[in-house]
Amino acid sequence: MQKILAVDDDNDILEVLRFVLEDSGYEVETLSDGKYLFDKIKSNTPDLILLDIMLGSLDGRELCKDVKARVETKGIPVILISASHSIADSMTQKGAPNAFIAKPFDIDVLLSTIQTHLRAA
Repeated sequence: MQKILAVDDDNDILEVLRFVLEDSGYEVETLSDGKYLFDKIKSNTPDLILLDIMLGSLDGRELCKDVKARVETKGIPVILISASHSIADSMTQKGAPNAFIAKPFDIDVLLSTIQTHLRAA
């Protein structure tokens, strides 16, 4: 079973993601505080990360860069999600995410994007 790590500071979003993804056959871990991202990755390496951009005092785009910069995590697909950001610049920078999904997200688009990037990984 493929593992997805969903990182968002909104617990309601995490619960929706958990329900939808588990219903689609994925094992789901959630994290509401981005500062523990690498601890969570180390303890239970995900096959894909869904990462919100606004994580309190942290910026998901910077966390994505960190994931892509580390040898042990650079191969993990990262999909950024956000309701309030245009990330055109982030998609071409070093350490860019594999994809971006705007909130509120369409469940079919979310699942299709996840499947595409899990197959490519």
